[in-house]
Amino acid sequence: MNSIADVLNILDPISLKEMDSVKLMDRVDTKYVFSSSKLPLFLEAIKDSYRVLAVNEHRVINYQSLYFDTKDYELYRQHHCGWMNRYKVRFRKYVESNLNFFEIKFKSNKGRTVKKRISCRQIEEIISGNEREFLKGKTDLSAADLCAVMWTNYTRITLVNRYSPERVTIDSNLSFRNERAEKSIPRLAVAEVKQEKSVKSPFGRLMKSNRIREGFISKYCFGISSLVEGVKKNNFKPRLIQLNKLNQHDTANFE
Repeated sequence: MNSIADVLNILDPISLKEMDSVKLMDRVDTKYVFSSSKLPLFLEAIKDSYRVLAVNEHRVINYQSLYFDTKDYELYRQHHCGWMNRYKVRFRKYVESNLNFFEIKFKSNKGRTVKKRISCRQIEEIISGNEREFLKGKTDLSAADLCAVMWTNYTRITLVNRYSPERVTIDSNLSFRNERAEKSIPRLAVAEVKQEKSVKSPFGRLMKSNRIREGFISKYCFGISSLVEGVKKNNFKPRLIQLNKLNQHDTANFE
């Protein structure tokens, strides 16, 4: 079997500037998770349908995020309870391009994900200045009520559909940490199909043919439920058991 790098080198590249046409900041997301050992085979199967983002000749890009929540993890609890009209708040660094953003993600009651962001100099552990004003203008949240709760690191492959407005992000080598603990899930790949509206996707068809079903708790919720003692996680428990099993046993099926 070819390596991930071998297959990615076959795909035609797309630049960050060209990606502007498929930002998809207001979109429908569909998530999948599978063993990262399957990734070369999956990439080979869809190589004719997608281009791959290349940044300074890198096709596997490093991401670093710092998430914010209230001291009692209100944003996490809203997700756990299945609330719509909820937020995620974070700083994010795109390592290879040396770009930093303060980002707000909103999940609407219509199932759409809306992301808004502003550029910044670096990741900060408090929300102040332009970021504070941006948060105030875009949400009903107060920066004074939010604190840094978790760092997340991973590598990402970004695929862009050749024929329709669609991106697929594939994250692997995930790790989470806070001031008390650290959690790594090196054997998992988390894929997300991002579209203007939910339509048939070559990647989605590939997942279906391999009996990989839609659905995955967010990286943020997975990290918090893994690191923080005492937070509610009963609604996530079946998925957490499956994810931990898959991470421990590379050949396990996720169905």
